[in-house]
Amino acid sequence: MAKSKSQTKRKTPKYVYFFGGKKAEGRADMKELLGGKGANLAEMVNIGLPVPAGFTITTEVCTAYYKNNKKYPKELKQQVLDALKKVEKEMGAKFGDKDNPLLVSVRSGARASMPGMMETILNVGLNNETREGLIKKTNNPRFVYDSHRRLIQMYSDVVMEKAAGIEPEEGKGVRQQLEAELEKMKEAKGYQSDVDLTADDLKELIEIYKAKVQEVLGKPFPEDPMEQLWGAIAAVFQSWMGKRAIAYRRFEGIPDDWGTAVNVQSMVFGNMGDTSATGVAFTRNPATGEKYFYGEWLPNAQGEDVVAGIRTPNPINEVGKSEHNKHLPSLEKAMPKVYKELLGYQKLLEKHYRDMLDIEFTIQEGKLYMLQCRVGKRNGPAAVKMALDMLQEKLITKEEAVLRVNPAQLDELLHPIIDPKAETTATMVAKGLPAGPGGASGQIVFSSEEAVKWAKAGKRVILVREETNPEDIEGMRAAEAILTARGGMTSHAALVARGWGKCCIVGAGSIKINFKDKTMTTNGHTLKEGDWITLNGTKGVVYLGELPMIKAAEENPYFQKLMKLCDQFRRLKIRTNADTPEDASKARAFGAEGIGLFRTEHMFYGKNSEEPLSKLRKMIVSKTEEERRSALDELFPYVKADIKGTLEAMDKYGVTIRTLDPPLHEFVPHRQDEREKLAKSLGITLEELNERAESLHENNPMMGHRGVRLGITFPEVTEMQVRAIFEAAAELIKEGKKPFPEIMIPVVSHVNELKHQYDIVVRVHKEVCEKFGLKKIPHLTGTMIEIPRAALTANKIAEYAQFFSFGTNDLTQMGFGFSRDDIGGFLPDYLEKKILPEDPFQSIDQEGVGELMKIGVTKGRATRPDLKIGICGEHGGEPKSVEFCHNIGLDYVSCSPFRVPIARLAAAQAAIKEAKSAKPAAKKKAAKTSKKKK
Repeated sequence: MAKSKSQTKRKTPKYVYFFGGKKAEGRADMKELLGGKGANLAEMVNIGLPVPAGFTITTEVCTAYYKNNKKYPKELKQQVLDALKKVEKEMGAKFGDKDNPLLVSVRSGARASMPGMMETILNVGLNNETREGLIKKTNNPRFVYDSHRRLIQMYSDVVMEKAAGIEPEEGKGVRQQLEAELEKMKEAKGYQSDVDLTADDLKELIEIYKAKVQEVLGKPFPEDPMEQLWGAIAAVFQSWMGKRAIAYRRFEGIPDDWGTAVNVQSMVFGNMGDTSATGVAFTRNPATGEKYFYGEWLPNAQGEDVVAGIRTPNPINEVGKSEHNKHLPSLEKAMPKVYKELLGYQKLLEKHYRDMLDIEFTIQEGKLYMLQCRVGKRNGPAAVKMALDMLQEKLITKEEAVLRVNPAQLDELLHPIIDPKAETTATMVAKGLPAGPGGASGQIVFSSEEAVKWAKAGKRVILVREETNPEDIEGMRAAEAILTARGGMTSHAALVARGWGKCCIVGAGSIKINFKDKTMTTNGHTLKEGDWITLNGTKGVVYLGELPMIKAAEENPYFQKLMKLCDQFRRLKIRTNADTPEDASKARAFGAEGIGLFRTEHMFYGKNSEEPLSKLRKMIVSKTEEERRSALDELFPYVKADIKGTLEAMDKYGVTIRTLDPPLHEFVPHRQDEREKLAKSLGITLEELNERAESLHENNPMMGHRGVRLGITFPEVTEMQVRAIFEAAAELIKEGKKPFPEIMIPVVSHVNELKHQYDIVVRVHKEVCEKFGLKKIPHLTGTMIEIPRAALTANKIAEYAQFFSFGTNDLTQMGFGFSRDDIGGFLPDYLEKKILPEDPFQSIDQEGVGELMKIGVTKGRATRPDLKIGICGEHGGEPKSVEFCHNIGLDYVSCSPFRVPIARLAAAQAAIKEAKSAKPAAKKKAAKTSKKKK
């Protein structure tokens, strides 16, 4: 049957979604299409909150805009005009009308929150004509002129300068020049604050602003409301690919192709006088996780005043007051009726979303409007506390509690705090609001550029600013901590630092910065660029000099509870890479279940290494087997003692001991006096020693005479190490302990290499058992899979290996053909130019190196089904890599001690995600089965 015209006609794509009144076209679960802001505005309308009407232009338009050379889909214009009519009807005003004008805000809204990284323009639609209509309507000329001057300031900066690709010199941007005119007028008239400006002052300022825009940018400020609207929409889309947004996405791992939505919303005004206000609030304290309504507000202001940090705002309620702001009036006391209404809405929203939310609101002449809600940014300690508190409140499940904490947030709990003893005698120089957790010390810098430059040179810096703005993003990332003289807990600096878990203090009002001289003065102290300061971001206190730090996670009861909760879900065991009993004990305190990599060579570096190193050097430059065995006999007691200490610290848990791995030339002394000492101990001349040392030289030592190759050439080297392992274990068994050594032969590429070493292990095991009168010493023998050929022939290698441990650092190096020591010259460019999506030495390259691992697992277990398999590269503590290891069936991951908690969380999250994805698959299968039976 032929299809009708209406059936064949392609459905017009929907690019614009209206919200307002009692019903919205979108929902909370449409974040991918409407962005976080648009989806949540729609949801607030649907649950009955007072939201000014507006519409959302979808993320698909952003994608199309960049694909089609910055051109919009042809259907967009009409859909925008249709939605605008609906908004006009809902709000009872008309956009561009000279008697009853509707003004709108134009804001970005990506699916992941990117605070301050993209653009917002308020009061769009104001010009010399519409403002007169608004003055008649409101009978409030001061408010209207204030809104007009704000529009000119924002629009000229965002649309006419940034979106036009103009990059002015530092301090010469149009916004800074307009702000300078504002300050000039305040100074001339003796005013302290912006609110002191009269209606006539502001009217005069508007004309000064317009003339300055023409002078700086070479074109007039647009009067046509429609031109303003489309200019603002384009600027928001342009800001998606702006420098700071790109930098933020790179830090946060947000894909470029997600795009941003644009939200066009009716303006409501917080700057109409003393009964109007604006604010930002959180349903719980985002810095501590405490359960009380927390936020800030400003009377007679617009939203940008709160988040820009230009004025230090008031606390929203009495419970949120601190030493810093106790003298300021709270909204709870100043507008009790409105506060009670807002309190009710925040409770409803938290219950509805089952999470801590970040809320923006405006009060226009006593009437409350909700402008935004989103899942709030929080630091690590707060994230852990909230997740566990909400679990206790039965707001979320155990699984949700585990998934709520990002592994990077958990890392913040492992961050240092100032040593409390040192803090008692430290000199306090400033106090502000505690916006970011923990402690940090560094050298003062006053610009983002300097922060990046100094950090690249290996210096630790504290970025000190009047207030930060989104242009400072690179410097904020590079700095150890951020300190601002102005701004509140919802300012840009606070929001971004909290999202990153970075130590931060804002609103330290005593600080006065002289950018020209690169100095700051505070409470009688003058500090210059490069001076050391220490911040306590939990208390909001700044100290003189560099104070010592300590780790605090072990003492945090919420941290311990979360770890126990994680252990209920994870399947993967978590081990640690440790070379000393101290490291092993530290890792056990963090929950490590064994050692996945103990490097025998590490006893020859650092503390107490001088004696064993001299014995090793004698062995290395030995000419005959007799000389070598003599040196090995001298070395033996040191190796045994070292291994015994670690086996004892990890009693009852497996300890994977890697036999000597590095090329021997690494241990040969370079200094003349050390060579002379070594020659003397061997009874040979210096010339002869130099000759022997020279013979060890290799062109490519990383692929040379090391690991298993050393053990095959000099079997006595393997024999000494294996004997030390078994004797250490035998002594501990006799002492009533339960050691479990796992002997790992490194750099194996062929089964015959492993067979050769396996035979030595079997022989020495028998000899030691006889010596100590034991039937057996429990142990495993295995290998490190770090060469591609080993992964590809894993079925053969598993004939002798009882366990595999993937050495992903070297497997990545050989898989890519990259030298780890030389990647600094090209890898940053590879990442910058997106040749590679991420650093493969940080996160497992799942499609290449990961494929080798899968082959190794499948083939190895085909030969030996009970083959124990783990990973011991630093990838073992990286969350995405941990999830990958879970998915391909590894038994354990091993990482450095301080990454053990992160691995425990990542392993639990991987198990929960797997179980969640298995449920729909099982339902589908059950449905198919029942269908067949029918």
